[in-house]
Amino acid sequence: MQASEVKLQHIIEGTKQYIVPLFQRAYSWSKQEWEILWEDILDLCEKENPTPHFMGSIVTMQTTSVPESVNKYLLIDGQQRLTTVFILLAALRDKAKNSGDGELAKEINDTFLVNPFKKDTDYYKLQPTQVDRQAFYCIIKDELTNDKNSILECFNFFKKKLEQNELPLSQINQIICSNLSLVSIVLNNNEDPYLVFESLNAKGRSLTQADLIRNYFFMRINTDNQQSVHGQYWQPMEVLLEDNLTEFIRHYLAKSGADIRKDEVYFQIKNSLKNGNVIAYLQDLSIFAQYYAKLLDPKREANLSIRKYLDNINLLKVQTVYPFLLNCYDDWQEKRITQENFISILQVIENFLLRRFICDVQTRGLNKIFALLYSQISKDAELASNGFLETLKLNLQDRDYPKDTEFKERLMTVKLYGGLKTSKALLILKAIEESFKHKEQISFDKLNIEHIMPQTLSEAWKEYLGEDWQITHELLLDSLGNLTLTNYNTEMSNAEFSTKQTYLKNSHLELNRYFYHQKSWHKEDIEERAEHLANCALKIWSYFGDESRQYASGNKLKGSTPQYLLIFGQAYQVKNWRDVLEVSLNTVAEKEPDKFKEIVAKFPRFLGWQKEDFRTSRQLKNGVFLNTNLSAKDIHKFCLKAIETAELSSEDWEVKTV
Repeated sequence: MQASEVKLQHIIEGTKQYIVPLFQRAYSWSKQEWEILWEDILDLCEKENPTPHFMGSIVTMQTTSVPESVNKYLLIDGQQRLTTVFILLAALRDKAKNSGDGELAKEINDTFLVNPFKKDTDYYKLQPTQVDRQAFYCIIKDELTNDKNSILECFNFFKKKLEQNELPLSQINQIICSNLSLVSIVLNNNEDPYLVFESLNAKGRSLTQADLIRNYFFMRINTDNQQSVHGQYWQPMEVLLEDNLTEFIRHYLAKSGADIRKDEVYFQIKNSLKNGNVIAYLQDLSIFAQYYAKLLDPKREANLSIRKYLDNINLLKVQTVYPFLLNCYDDWQEKRITQENFISILQVIENFLLRRFICDVQTRGLNKIFALLYSQISKDAELASNGFLETLKLNLQDRDYPKDTEFKERLMTVKLYGGLKTSKALLILKAIEESFKHKEQISFDKLNIEHIMPQTLSEAWKEYLGEDWQITHELLLDSLGNLTLTNYNTEMSNAEFSTKQTYLKNSHLELNRYFYHQKSWHKEDIEERAEHLANCALKIWSYFGDESRQYASGNKLKGSTPQYLLIFGQAYQVKNWRDVLEVSLNTVAEKEPDKFKEIVAKFPRFLGWQKEDFRTSRQLKNGVFLNTNLSAKDIHKFCLKAIETAELSSEDWEVKTV
């Protein structure tokens, strides 16, 4: 890397061309930056002996050129200021021409703006990005255009300023060329332009790996073909995926079995394309981009049956499955598997992810699982002759796939509303409604989740729920048993149960027929409906593993006696659920104090700083009092709620029972 301070004239005169790499953003300077540059030039013009004015830095790297071509440089950094200077000089040239100073106009044009003896694209001193190129050409060739973009707005800004100004045009030209200076940094060919650009622009909008990949592709494509290839393959992908393009390329690479980190995408592309056909690679990339767009937005999928399951997986918010699904999507499109096979695969993935979410199994490691899964399943299926689908099930059942007892227990108590959890609740409630298989299915588009026991309790509700209303509210508000779907949310609000029941009786959802003959909505009623819906869920997302493993190991939490607690890698002997809760809370308070404060704030009926708030209590190590005047059932439920709030997974917190 070589750096030196140079005058602007040194940068732009001579037979040369600056190419803005395709990993750069389009021209984005606005009136604010143009005003600053113009005011700086006027200030210099007013000085008797103007000193050099520093504009910033420009980073370039010389590229390989054919002998008859001009010297070409990648403009790694500084494209905004250099493009602006070229536009200003073009406006100055036009002003000189219109003022009768043809000599100055020709000098500016032939010395600074173009390579007068070169043809085609070599004629221009600057090659902006694709989106700006045509507008820039029109300005340089002094051709009128009605197009609108930042390049033309900049030209019109300086054109207007020059028309309003009475300073000699030759003086302005002299100031621009001789008094504006830059630090010119020239990279060696073995230096990484992406890393340099990113470090220089750390405070600006981050450069994406996709930006650099685009440049890498097109530096390897003949200049005669760049425009057509860009328009046929790359640009449609940019339009289709927008900010998701880099992540798509990462998942595309991962579908071959590699676990690619986000900062490794560019280097992986380079390695995979060392001796490859760039255009063929782009063709394949563009095909898979279509699949990826459908994974992100299932409405793009015309097949309604496939769309339904893509929607479900989309609601689970686990993009680590995408490398695996890209392969399966391609198998379906290329007719290597049937539609029924593809749907079955999607159902297994949905089942696997949903059960793990409900049982709070950590997602860490899923990226490695799903990157390797397709190639592993394909190989195992071929060796064992079990078929792809059956081999998939056998493989996933060994990946912390929850069994029925744990799934049902957690489904009845887990928080299913708020943040990302809400989308999972929608998935579960919609699936249960669809499981009744009415021939006239209703549209879910306008339906929302409704809490039967409301989020904000009125005095009437508190009285209705009884003395322990606060415990009931804290434990069961966002649980499955208290949630349903309706379009009467505004009308129902926090109305009494009898009022809500009237609306629910008018519902066309089978899900709400449950309330037709419901006489009350107390704690026991919510728990009873939770078990009813959990049994429905067990039929929809039935255990797909080897049935002999269903009860071979694992813990049935409800009605069991705890023996050991494993938390943060340490084992504790316990006698009951009260011990489990006390040890868990003491450990969370020590290792995750912020999470502990969140538990205290969220469950004031269970934890507090004042002993007199509770009839009987135990004091934790940090001084907080734990309410012990609770049934074993409620303590067990609160234990699960506390761990859920602390965001501990099954790897961080596990109870061994007898």
